[in-house]
Amino acid sequence: MRGPLDGVRVVEIAGIGPGPFCGMLLADMGAEVVRVDRPPVPGAWPDLMARGKRSVVVDLKHPRGAEVVLRLAASADALLEGFRPGVAERLGIGPDACLARNPRLVYGRMTGWGQEGPLRLTAGHDIDYIAVAGALHPIGPAGGPPVPPLNLLGDFGGGGLLLAFGVACALVEARRSGQGQVVDAAIVDGASLLTTSFHELAALGMWQERRGSNLLDGGAPFYGVYGTADGEHMAVGALEPKFYAELLDRLGLAGEELPPPADRERWSELRARLEAAFRTRTRAEWVERFEGSDACVAPVLRPSEAPDHPHHRARGSFVPVGASRQPAPAPRFSRTPPAAPERPPAIGEHTDEVLAAGGFTHEEIADLRAAGAVA
Repeated sequence: MRGPLDGVRVVEIAGIGPGPFCGMLLADMGAEVVRVDRPPVPGAWPDLMARGKRSVVVDLKHPRGAEVVLRLAASADALLEGFRPGVAERLGIGPDACLARNPRLVYGRMTGWGQEGPLRLTAGHDIDYIAVAGALHPIGPAGGPPVPPLNLLGDFGGGGLLLAFGVACALVEARRSGQGQVVDAAIVDGASLLTTSFHELAALGMWQERRGSNLLDGGAPFYGVYGTADGEHMAVGALEPKFYAELLDRLGLAGEELPPPADRERWSELRARLEAAFRTRTRAEWVERFEGSDACVAPVLRPSEAPDHPHHRARGSFVPVGASRQPAPAPRFSRTPPAAPERPPAIGEHTDEVLAAGGFTHEEIADLRAAGAVA
């Protein structure tokens, strides 16, 4: 099996971050993803998100480059691009040009600010988008500044995943209507969407805008991270009373006189008691101590450690892809499981193969190569 998207053809205009991540997700699920790459530059690092894709090199600034992409789009189900608004149109591969060749095409656009609005043409990065979305402000220690959560929340959670979802939805609709459409996926929209539950809590009076003072932002002593004797850390999420009771039991604090967990005024006192308890053992010792419990306690693993965790090994959550070990495709499907991801291609590795499959003759391909439009 190749996965639930077997038979879907996608053209991805190479970019960075969320666009390639979306293409990787679709390829993981069995879609045939052809990435239109720029000519390689010295020192380029391996692109792990190119796994499972095929690569062609097209010079989009060449007078004949746009025609190559349009012919590929004519037989595709979806096209992905991540330029600033207006750039794809200037290159001759915008939605109107592509949909004129293929009315069933789903045209996915990945930007930070979206295709409309006063910031649409402004440069930005993940940190800017999540800041305006209201997603950055709550993250960080009490009394300190907001802390960027890597670029997971914007680029990948609010960006690439949002575009993949939008493209999948539009593909389903296109199968029904026979018509394509444009999917405008903006990181600022996706990051805002991810904050929905916190708007709900605020409306109920259950969320304070002061960092480190809420149940889920590290303010509650029974939902946070604690250092261990060897300088490592354990994550604690004992929100429910029965889980909290289990936490105290495994820490050796059951029966001791402790501040009630519901007493916010004494949270700092309770946190100090828990901190002192966690410092008495190493991370490995606490892992053994909490094994099999419902205390909602887990070791904080480095990314390099995660693949070797017993749970990941049992589920096969990390798989070899080429020369590296990477997270496996997700989610999982009972009837149409995706195949193991293939290694990332060399840039331009499939140029002739893809163009031939797209209807280009041998002579046309040779002529395009000679002209420098493809490589």
